[in-house]
Amino acid sequence: MEFNRKSITVSIRGREIIFETGKIARQAGGSVLVRSGETVILATACSAPPPSADTDFLPLRVDYQEKFSSAGKTLGGFIKREGRPSEKEILTSRLIDRPIRPMFPEGYYNEVQLLAYVYSYDGVHSPDALAICAASAALVISDIPLLKPIGAVRVGLIDNRFVVNPTVDEQKRSRLDLMLAGTEDAILMIEGFADFLTEEQILEAVEEGHLAIRQICQALSDWQKQIGKEKNLNDLRLIPNELSQEIVSIASERVEKALRIKEKAVREEEISVIQEEIAAKLLPEEDLAPKYKKNDVKSAFKKLQSDLMRKMILQEKKRSDGRSCDQVRAIDIEMSLLPRTHGSALFTRGETQALAVCTLGGETMAQRGESLDGEFNSRFYLQYSFPPFSVGEVGRMGSAGRREIGHGKLAERSLAMIVPLAEHFPYVIRLESNITESNGSSSMASVCGCCLAMMDAGVPIKRPIAGIAMGLILEEDSYAILSDILGVEDALGDMDFKIAGDAQGITAFQLDIKVEGINKSIMKAALAQAKQGRLHILSKMVEVCPRAKETLSNYAPRIETVQIKPSKIGIVIGPGGKQIRAIIEETGAQIDIDDTGRISIASATSEGMERAKAIIHNLTADVEVNKVYTGKVVSIVPFGCFVEIYGKEGLCHISELSHSRVANVSDVVKEGQMLEVKVVEINDRGQIRLSHKALLPVPQR
Repeated sequence: MEFNRKSITVSIRGREIIFETGKIARQAGGSVLVRSGETVILATACSAPPPSADTDFLPLRVDYQEKFSSAGKTLGGFIKREGRPSEKEILTSRLIDRPIRPMFPEGYYNEVQLLAYVYSYDGVHSPDALAICAASAALVISDIPLLKPIGAVRVGLIDNRFVVNPTVDEQKRSRLDLMLAGTEDAILMIEGFADFLTEEQILEAVEEGHLAIRQICQALSDWQKQIGKEKNLNDLRLIPNELSQEIVSIASERVEKALRIKEKAVREEEISVIQEEIAAKLLPEEDLAPKYKKNDVKSAFKKLQSDLMRKMILQEKKRSDGRSCDQVRAIDIEMSLLPRTHGSALFTRGETQALAVCTLGGETMAQRGESLDGEFNSRFYLQYSFPPFSVGEVGRMGSAGRREIGHGKLAERSLAMIVPLAEHFPYVIRLESNITESNGSSSMASVCGCCLAMMDAGVPIKRPIAGIAMGLILEEDSYAILSDILGVEDALGDMDFKIAGDAQGITAFQLDIKVEGINKSIMKAALAQAKQGRLHILSKMVEVCPRAKETLSNYAPRIETVQIKPSKIGIVIGPGGKQIRAIIEETGAQIDIDDTGRISIASATSEGMERAKAIIHNLTADVEVNKVYTGKVVSIVPFGCFVEIYGKEGLCHISELSHSRVANVSDVVKEGQMLEVKVVEINDRGQIRLSHKALLPVPQR
């Protein structure tokens, strides 16, 4: 069988990315196989009519899956089949979704599904940026109306040099992990984590990445002209102009007043009342053939809100809650709110509130998982929850959704740079951010609250950091940058830019843009204004909690580490784990040992801690010649006795028991007796010769 294969190759800094179609998944609306090295990803794009006639949003579904067979592996556990998506797969699905979603034309409500599979992974070329490119390419050659091709790259900073699409090994040495996506003309999505880089370095990295993105987008644009299907624009549902004008005339004045109400709940209630009145007027129940469609009325009303809010901000430099563009909401902080937790803080900023909790534990508390790169244990992790009551709603409860996982990971990686090394603080750290109120930027409230909770728990963080979310209103040549955005400004504005760090630099940043047009000068201004707001929030945090507590909570376990030679690990563990289980049973301590010989001992009592350390020392310490030890007589033989020292047995010959002649060993020592001995010799076979006589005074003649 012959296939109609078409391919293009893009070279990024000497590394080739190959796009191919026409051989696999030919019945999909668009399907593309992307290769870089021996990493291979298949992406498909399909569309269907809207789920219902009232659909007024883009029902886009993105799923990314890593096949473990791609790396010659299978999943652990009993069920060897890929099932529920991992955290990494969910986060990558979000990375694909975020830059692609704003590039569909207005009024396109068809259902769209993008699927991306990692079918081969070489451990060198990361699949996540490639997956964004693959999904974009599948849309580009399909009939689904994507406005422009999208490209994506990762940027690292290694030895003060920016590297585009660094290898997996290079990423481990990088001070920057920046994921960048956009069109040939503009950046649409940024997600980055850094080791306190400056705003100038971040801007330089973005520029470097965008040069590579332009190459990818230009190649995909040319490919679309060669083999792309004609775009289906027949299903676009645009708001009728007369409807927009009618809603403006009916509700403009009332909506403008409602948008100036400071309290979120009151404002939303008034907006809801106005919307219901408009629907009753334009869509009367007795009218069997209404002039307008329900979803068109809803969309036109939302557009009116957006236009009025944007006009208010651009012309008056005032926002819904009365703040100026660069003003941060009032902040309130309460430390040690929860008496039985290891550390807690309640962080409130306006109508956004996070109850943060820090829990300390031993190695068994680490977050365990597996990925294409192997198994991993995370000794620091943050989990974010967003219950429906936080926005005054009734909703589904269950496992964390994609948004919760994404927000939690952003806050976690924001704080990761200030967590002490295990050598200095041998605890596993679990953070929880419980959002109890939300009106904008709960992820950055999580950064602030969890930083304070760690300090309350006595974690010796390197330095405190804070986070802030910035917004943008952009109309042609006029724009306004908003500090500490509200929920309505996020929903109706053009940008959501989250930044965490301190005065010296940035640890995390996440940017989503809904429109093309943001340029370097706007981004530079946003970073500068963000720094001003971030330092204001940080000053409020330090005012309440200047430094981490010097002592741990009475309810936190005490953990110490012991380093032994790797060759001694088997002695501590024992056959089938018998020895280590015996230590745990005797002392009540939790004991974990890694491949380097680092032993972590967690105990609720000092007695248990000291006893566990003593047992481990006795098992692993080396016996030295000419040193004196007290050991247990484990057996008696006619020619002497065997004495146990640090888990090893040495022979004390009958002639070394006393200065006088000994006829019967049992006359001098008994089995089970503790005997002080000196190590006289250790021969080439490791046999230990002991002497008790050497410690006895020489008799006078």
